[in-house]
Amino acid sequence: MKRDVLLDVRHLNAFYGRAQVLFDLSIHLYPGEVVALLGRNGAGKTTTLKAIMGLISATATHATFKGHTLGKLPTYKIARLGLGYVPEDRRIFTDLTVDENLETGRREAVAGRAPWTPERLFRLFPNLAEMRGRRGNQMSGGEQQMLAIARTLMGNPDAILLDEPSEGIAPVIVQMMADAIRAMKAEGVAVLLSEQNWAFAAGIGDRACVIERGEIRFQGSMAELVADEGLRTETLGV
Repeated sequence: MKRDVLLDVRHLNAFYGRAQVLFDLSIHLYPGEVVALLGRNGAGKTTTLKAIMGLISATATHATFKGHTLGKLPTYKIARLGLGYVPEDRRIFTDLTVDENLETGRREAVAGRAPWTPERLFRLFPNLAEMRGRRGNQMSGGEQQMLAIARTLMGNPDAILLDEPSEGIAPVIVQMMADAIRAMKAEGVAVLLSEQNWAFAAGIGDRACVIERGEIRFQGSMAELVADEGLRTETLGV
């Protein structure tokens, strides 16, 4: 059965000042799938997510989300379409509690879909349930990462852009993160994941997109990339 593309970006070019950093990237995302955007540090992964969210200067011949043209939409309007974004630095409100942080992200769910509530999110992230009254600045990096994802889910998005969610956190929390992403997928939420952790990405990704120096080197199923040791060694060093 043919599926409708949720996020469709073609020939994306991005710039920092006069310097071009992305070159004709094309990437798409279907509902309920996980696409891993892989590459070495500085390859352009974070820049790709920022460009899609309208956070940096970028152009594309075609960029739509749920059929809506992104064009020059400001970031907040892109988010209101149902595209969530969790940056690498998390950006939770450190002076607010877990419960208060979650409330800042609350938006109504679309018709026909069960809304994400604090109770559902605490089942997804049991650690957060034990610290509902704790302020963000009293949490570990991994706990903050879980809170950042949970707060984004409170907006009931159709898709989430996740930037390096496993970076710098304990292995046990990395596993929780993987379980949470699988749960999002089961709920029909699509995930575009920027990641350097090869084992983490390979364990949850349906498709892979390898980026090198701002250009796409490979795009296909995760199984294909797993089988291509030469490409992985050349572009990812694994």
